[in-house]
Amino acid sequence: MKIKELIAKCTNYLENAAYTKNRIDKYKGYWRCGIIPFMELMALEDYTPDVGEAFMETCNYNGEVRHQEREMMRSVSILNDILSGGEIKLRNYTPVVHPLTGSVGKEIEKFLLYMKSIRRSAITIKDHRMYLSRFNSFLDKEGIASVQDIEEHHIIKFRNGYKLRTSISSLHVFMKYLYENHVIQKDFEYVLKGVSVRRKERIPSYYSKEEVVKIETSVNVSSAVGKRNYAVLLLATRLGLRASDISELKFENIHWKENVIRLTQFKTGKPIELPLLADVGNAILDYLKNGRRKSDSHNVFLSERAPYRPMSRSSINNAVSCLVKGSGVDTRHRHHGPHSMRHSLACCLLEDGTSYPVISESLGHANTEVTMNYLRIDLNSLMKCALDVPPVSDDFYMQKGGAFYV
Repeated sequence: MKIKELIAKCTNYLENAAYTKNRIDKYKGYWRCGIIPFMELMALEDYTPDVGEAFMETCNYNGEVRHQEREMMRSVSILNDILSGGEIKLRNYTPVVHPLTGSVGKEIEKFLLYMKSIRRSAITIKDHRMYLSRFNSFLDKEGIASVQDIEEHHIIKFRNGYKLRTSISSLHVFMKYLYENHVIQKDFEYVLKGVSVRRKERIPSYYSKEEVVKIETSVNVSSAVGKRNYAVLLLATRLGLRASDISELKFENIHWKENVIRLTQFKTGKPIELPLLADVGNAILDYLKNGRRKSDSHNVFLSERAPYRPMSRSSINNAVSCLVKGSGVDTRHRHHGPHSMRHSLACCLLEDGTSYPVISESLGHANTEVTMNYLRIDLNSLMKCALDVPPVSDDFYMQKGGAFYV
């Protein structure tokens, strides 16, 4: 394609994708000062990816690739994207691949399909694939080409190498599936059943009411990003929504006339209905009217840079984390993402004397047993259970002349 025609096509795409005028002008400048004079010097009119690659090899300053050179190379990548596919590809996204190879890999694939058929969640299946991919790789190194060749010592060796509870759990389910479906003749239940991977007791990270108020009031809502992040923060602090549910929040989930938010939780698949509190609703409206970029996306929250796409779970986590750290609240030895705000809400409800079934329903827990984990941060209730220390007579301390206590 003629270079000027391609640049015109790129410019039109950037405008339709709601890139800012400043960003579009920068790309025009890079093309005008970069690829165009390079092609004129080479007496070329038609642009091809090979021409772009030859130009990018010249993008350095005394052998160093600075910010300006990286931007110049990015402008050429945009030309390649539009030329090949008609749209600009996302940057910095490298999908993680968990390969399943050989005969063992095929059996794992069948197992994953079975998990899907019995309606296991996509997250569970994804985790099984990750952990069993490690087992697949381990067997390859051991020279095991078939699941029928797996012996007890292989299970034990893998078990001792991967002591994560989740890894052993996936292996346990997989080997049980193979035995019950007569793929293997030996039941390894006796090897895996007794495996106990101790989980360290952890106190959920949480913040006091005063700290949460300080975090909320510290947010600068004068910018579009500030308006968006403030709305995201309130969904975490006031409603206890997980990062996955905030990132997946769509316009149809918000029922303005009824003042409720209805959604199906990403983690549990359980539907939940929450009140649309005035502060939360006003923050979302402020973002929609004065901060949200033009987009056809049904998701409420979008990325801050073009092309404007729905925020991911990681970007939600990062946004809340930056607000908490920037508020001046002491975060030492405490997590500072959306989940810590969820824990803080639970702590607040406990302090107000809210019953566990109500907290469970508010946070969308699958059952009240999950909510019982918050007993560890319910200090007021724990103090009521404390027993008085019985008095100890002086004779106890003075036995054998007090020799043991000197």
